[in-house]
Amino acid sequence: MSGALQRPAVVSRVSDLIGCTPLLALATTETGSRLLLKLEMFNPTGTAKIRMARAMIDAAESAGDLRAGGRIIESTSGNTGLGLSVIAAERGYTFTAVVDHHAAADKLRAMKALGAELVYVDAGGDGSELHTAAREELAEDMARDEDNTVFTEQHNNPANGVGYFPVAHELAEALDGRLDVLVGAVGTGGGLCGTSRELAKLINGFTTIGVEPKGSTAFGGPAHDYYQSGTGTPEGAELGALVDFALIDEGVKVGDVEAFATCRAVARTGLLIGGSAGGVVYEALTRLSSLPPGTTMVALINDGGEKYMDTVFNDDWMTQRDLLSAETEREVEEHLTKLRGNR
Repeated sequence: MSGALQRPAVVSRVSDLIGCTPLLALATTETGSRLLLKLEMFNPTGTAKIRMARAMIDAAESAGDLRAGGRIIESTSGNTGLGLSVIAAERGYTFTAVVDHHAAADKLRAMKALGAELVYVDAGGDGSELHTAAREELAEDMARDEDNTVFTEQHNNPANGVGYFPVAHELAEALDGRLDVLVGAVGTGGGLCGTSRELAKLINGFTTIGVEPKGSTAFGGPAHDYYQSGTGTPEGAELGALVDFALIDEGVKVGDVEAFATCRAVARTGLLIGGSAGGVVYEALTRLSSLPPGTTMVALINDGGEKYMDTVFNDDWMTQRDLLSAETEREVEEHLTKLRGNR
């Protein structure tokens, strides 16, 4: 990546490495339409969410709500917590992550290694259920009336969306202003909606497609448990204020089986992507061939697959939960192989 968005050759802080993430051409049709992956796992902590973690802390400092020696509290399934752990360590804050066992174990271990305090809402839980509402409630209670303490409240914090504005500028510069379809996961809404909002100032006429797991409630439909972590709106959780339906042209749902099969098929091309990213890529691949000739589609890949070795890439874990489908993996792999042959 060139131009104003190129980072210095040498930096002095880990957070200075945020951004300027690469684009990978994953698939191309015979008519010249292409699917590009915005590889956000190349950020520190291997996830896009460190972008908004930094933005939320910047906003809290600017407002005078967080001062030297202060404490940050957040409810997190892992990736936001990883980002906040890094920013807290750099700036001398204490960070408390309110978590549950549904989060990938490696994310929890990494937060602890970075100095975060972990508070579980489901002590002794087996990780089969999300506890988003309970996490939010506890985090809010812990921060209430505490001086120099901030509950960053990622689902309703405007700075979350602002943190992703640079993604839009990176895409516009790298693609010389040519982007037709943007596809991304919808969790807090900050990533997809923040990128789309800023991108609309830079590029005209693109379509935004939001992807959530089957069982999530942002786009309606029945609620039930799902295993894609860090995304969606589970039953009992409030839809965050950052989910702006005016910025999402189409909302779709992808099941765990399809999302995880896609992760495993993409891995055999040499790239490891996370569970929710699998859902995004599945949807993008499904519709790529039906797009007008010469379409440029970008899928936002929020994190890599290295944190999911115990889950998505573990045959025993997948089998125990009836998520392993050799047939679906084969279908995705064959489709991907055909499309990659056009590059």
